[in-house]
Amino acid sequence: MQPHDLTATEAAAAISAGSLTAETLARSCLEKAAALEPAVHAFAYLNPDQVLDAARALDKGSATGALHGVPFVAKDIIDSHDMPTGYGSPIYKGAQPFTDASPIAMAHAAGGLLLGKTVTTEFANLSPNETANPLDTARTPGGSSSGSAAAVAARMAPLAYGTQTTQSTIRPAAFCGVHGYCPTQGDFRMSGVREAAGTFDRLGLITRSLDDIALLRAVLLRAPVPKLEAAKPRIGICRDLVWDEVDPALRNDIDAAASRLEAAGASVRDITLPPEFASLPDTHRPISAYEFARNFAFEIDQHWDQISQRLRDGRITDGLNTTLADYKYALAHMYRCQAMLPALFADVNVILTPSALGEAPLGLDATGSAAVGAVWTPLFLPCVTLPVFTGPNGMPMGLQVLGSLHGDDAMLAHAKWIEQAL
Repeated sequence: MQPHDLTATEAAAAISAGSLTAETLARSCLEKAAALEPAVHAFAYLNPDQVLDAARALDKGSATGALHGVPFVAKDIIDSHDMPTGYGSPIYKGAQPFTDASPIAMAHAAGGLLLGKTVTTEFANLSPNETANPLDTARTPGGSSSGSAAAVAARMAPLAYGTQTTQSTIRPAAFCGVHGYCPTQGDFRMSGVREAAGTFDRLGLITRSLDDIALLRAVLLRAPVPKLEAAKPRIGICRDLVWDEVDPALRNDIDAAASRLEAAGASVRDITLPPEFASLPDTHRPISAYEFARNFAFEIDQHWDQISQRLRDGRITDGLNTTLADYKYALAHMYRCQAMLPALFADVNVILTPSALGEAPLGLDATGSAAVGAVWTPLFLPCVTLPVFTGPNGMPMGLQVLGSLHGDDAMLAHAKWIEQAL
């Protein structure tokens, strides 16, 4: 096993034990990036000399926290004081922030090593940039956290920050065969992360193990690292709403997984969503579009020609045409649906759904459907995707585990049990 094959938890333990140095680990990750980056294009910014200087400084100093010497990457809408942040747009090419965003600052404080900035779609929206799926470079890695998922899947880094406004962490993680996690809305601070639609924006974590999610989550909450131990969970299987759009192979895998989980001792039942949930995608759209169009007022007014046609004709036009009354109506419906969540979780610990509609689609001109996220994101629930299925073309397909509001630690523990059982 090469150092770049280690999970963050394994790497942190090896560095703490003195059997691995930050520099050795960084070199291994950089060598992996050098070999694969010409085809994958995960990085918007990568400076190996800068990384190695920082790694050597960590090796000379005393351990500062749970991530001491462990590399991480950050989506290029997350500000970093010593690396450019371009938001995936030519408007900000080479722009240099003065400060670190709070997620980067907290990772640094815990001894983490920022390896580089990863490619995002334009302003974390629909228009893809150059990243390809490392498992099949003819396919999309998903979006908008394209480079973050690709970098972790390609073993260029063990940890990555993404963001999610609809399905921008869960979908790329699923397409690239890694773990992706978004917390209960509001758990992670977003200072210095470019806002798309604040009602829905969440920091996402992309890793190769659930223990690594627990580790990085603890760093961001400045809390002890929990040990993921769970009793056999009560599981709800959701086949409502977008189920008919899901690849039949993935539907069959989820059906088979339900039987396997029940055989392993879990309580498994079908759940039916309240009728009001059927319009959640139509609730998500006006809220996110309204907020996006107003958050990017400067770019719209001053740099219209440098915004892609897809973004101008899509999210921006939708947002400018959404009235305040439309926005308030959608918010009210979202809150009504959220009020129904305690009843939904009355008899289950977690809910299982597809992470996406199927495998990563062929082509790099789009990032795949976000239909699953349009249903669940407005509910603010914590979620994680598990890379437990393989599709008909040999590409990964994910199983999404959703927990109750503020039940993140329990959800991650139940997810680990589910992953081990499958």
